[in-house]
Amino acid sequence: MRDNRLRLGEALALEIGDIDAERKRVHIRRGKGHKDRLVPLPDLTYQALRTLWQRHRHPRLLFPNPTGSMERVRNATTHMNRGSTQAAMKAVVQTCGIKKKCPSTLCATVLPPTCSNRA
Repeated sequence: MRDNRLRLGEALALEIGDIDAERKRVHIRRGKGHKDRLVPLPDLTYQALRTLWQRHRHPRLLFPNPTGSMERVRNATTHMNRGSTQAAMKAVVQTCGIKKKCPSTLCATVLPPTCSNRA
């Protein structure tokens, strides 16, 4: 089974040309083991990426380094910093109240007998 999840470093390194909207997939270059792979691109994710790009309009990077003015972002030569991205995601997770582990819920189901021994 192939892994369709993106690692943080893979996501940050994405370039505009890696997005194939027509075939709804993303080309991951030099992923784990320095292998290329294709992962599905859901419509909602595509729309979010498109909206993000429309804000900064960098000619190559999907996640350019966001330091400074919009003009500096548009001309950035590196992608976003990994540590800053992790800190931002941690803040979002805390704000949204997302928990990594959910407490287990006990459920009991009472089913009626499926057959009877009537003669």
